[in-house]
Amino acid sequence: MIEKNIHFYSEGLKLRGTLYYPENIDEKGTSPAIIANSGYQGFNEFYPRMFAKKMTEAGYICLGFDYRGFADSEGEKGTVLIEQQVEDINNAVTFLQFQEEVDHNRIGLIGWGMGAANVILVTENNENVAAVASLNGFYNGERWLKSIHSYKEWIQILETVKADRIQRVVEGESQLVDPFIHYPLDPATKDYVEKELSSVYGFGYKTRLQFTESIINLNAERSVQEIESTPLFIGHGEENILHPYEEALALYDSACSPKTLFTIKGKHNDFMYSDHPEFNLLCKHLVTFFERAFEHEDSRIRKENM
Repeated sequence: MIEKNIHFYSEGLKLRGTLYYPENIDEKGTSPAIIANSGYQGFNEFYPRMFAKKMTEAGYICLGFDYRGFADSEGEKGTVLIEQQVEDINNAVTFLQFQEEVDHNRIGLIGWGMGAANVILVTENNENVAAVASLNGFYNGERWLKSIHSYKEWIQILETVKADRIQRVVEGESQLVDPFIHYPLDPATKDYVEKELSSVYGFGYKTRLQFTESIINLNAERSVQEIESTPLFIGHGEENILHPYEEALALYDSACSPKTLFTIKGKHNDFMYSDHPEFNLLCKHLVTFFERAFEHEDSRIRKENM
């Protein structure tokens, strides 16, 4: 895999990223491209790069980047809003369309964790996305938060969000808190995070409470109903406690476009190692999905040009 450090601007903020190229890339032609997007508290250096390594082996150009406010990308540290990350991904798609080596008609998205909903929201309004894969995500923020908290905790969350909204109006900023105050990790995920992610540069910075309100307002199930023709791949761990498997089923039932549901034999990220058989199997299915989706896009374009 060949790596090239890049940057692009998202709403005036310089975002840092990497273009990943196959070793045998045809310098005279164009190749399909995939943007691999991380989840909450995720970075290009980890999951996007991990997916890029596998996808470049299959001949795809990949782009991974750090959302605004993370690592060395510009933006206020601690401000994590789903709507802003959606803007960042949209601008990443535009950036790819200016790369001469990229086939602009064959651009796909991969979204992991919270990024799984992000890529649905992007695809709803971005006609330049030819295929989208959502992995181990949650798709209705209010329902998901309720599912992992007791009723008493949920009422307290609503009260906290209301108080923080008042603080933003009166004092001008949202309160900084522990990043997992309302996003509690199950034991298996917490163990993985402490072993694999806690040492990543920039990980674990405090997050503003406005993030919780952003989650409550998330409804990717509604958005997916507006995606009529873009192929959709949904992958989800059958034993995922952090984001229950029911989230994937609900998204699949809501989707109108050509759709694939792939059940991962694992939890949230216990299989997320580059040499893990289940991760390799997931990537194999992703390669097949994107190949078929891009072939369909090629056929559609040929018919339109006839």
